[in-house]
Amino acid sequence: MKRFEEEAKSFGARKTAQANEARQLAATSLLCGIDLAAAFTAPPETKAKLMQRLERVIERERLKGMRRHWSYDLNRHIALKQALDRLRGEAPAQSEDGGHVGNRARSHARKMKRRPKAPFDHAGNNSLAKP
Repeated sequence: MKRFEEEAKSFGARKTAQANEARQLAATSLLCGIDLAAAFTAPPETKAKLMQRLERVIERERLKGMRRHWSYDLNRHIALKQALDRLRGEAPAQSEDGGHVGNRARSHARKMKRRPKAPFDHAGNNSLAKP
């Protein structure tokens, strides 16, 4: 039974790694036109240019997020950052769910967009003011 649990954990880890790699490949090829597999075998000068290109794309993606642009995608942003980390030779930081943003985080972000309600009653008086 112990062996079965170990195999299941290793299978889950492999599937998560494959999903992360697929996310990174898609993000880099669609947004940057970079073949990530070829980038790993590229000479250092080419690798440096590709890293600069990825950094520019990540910065543009970050600005889209700061402006709350409708086309911003946090998962794409995470995949680009992980791809850049892999190109640099660093190990990307892993979250519990493999970097995937779930519905709970999205709904929280939507709630945060709303302005807080003003402390006024219907007559226009400040309800927090001392009488």
